[in-house]
Amino acid sequence: MLTMQHLSAVHPEARIGEDVHIDSFTTIHKNVEIGSGTWIGSNVTIMEGARIGKNCKIFPGAVISAVPQDLKFSGEDTFVEIGDHTTIRECVTINRGTAALGITKIGSHCLIMAYSHIAHDCSVGDHCIFSNNSTLAGHISVGNNVVLSGFTAIHQFCSIGDFAFLAGASHVRKDVPPFIKAGREPLAFVGINSVGLSRNGFNDKQIKNIQHIYRIVFQSKLNTSQALKVLSSEVTDSEEKKTIVDFLNKSERGIIKGYS
Repeated sequence: MLTMQHLSAVHPEARIGEDVHIDSFTTIHKNVEIGSGTWIGSNVTIMEGARIGKNCKIFPGAVISAVPQDLKFSGEDTFVEIGDHTTIRECVTINRGTAALGITKIGSHCLIMAYSHIAHDCSVGDHCIFSNNSTLAGHISVGNNVVLSGFTAIHQFCSIGDFAFLAGASHVRKDVPPFIKAGREPLAFVGINSVGLSRNGFNDKQIKNIQHIYRIVFQSKLNTSQALKVLSSEVTDSEEKKTIVDFLNKSERGIIKGYS
């Protein structure tokens, strides 16, 4: 059953699930799908191409699936996909994709705090937390369980690995590998995200293994290629090692530096 306050405008072609609540002064365009149990606050704008999951919460002032802020965009049909149980706070903007990828994706169980911006063709994993005013340029890949502190700004085409934690006001110009904390200016490795890993079920042995790997990557005065050779020959295989090595091998912008 749809619950809708007066003075909202919902296009008749929008597909609204059961038990969706829409507050006053909200506008929902055509070619929109909203899953059951989702709550949409007042003064929200949901534009063409939005695919919103179940039991989401979208707070006042958010704009979902506006056309990309990209001069190459020429009106092609593209999408924003938001997973289940994700919360979008006040005045967040999420742009739909371009012809390059066609879609901007946000995972499930995410919290995107007020005034954050996620640009076209970004991909964000599950269980991520973006603090106030986090800003993602286009074509950014963010893994699962990533935490961005307030005012973090990420350059286009960067990648952020699983379980990474970025300090407040970070300026991200290079890729940030998984399982680490990054901070300072210019952005650098400042340690393992041991608290976040422990909270998510990593045991002491796994955390120590990750620490050992990153001593080689960031503190051995080796470049990335040299570090990968050492990891291959001297470090016992594990899921953590595979995750890190795969990320380093796929990095196109290069990774952030270790601290001096």
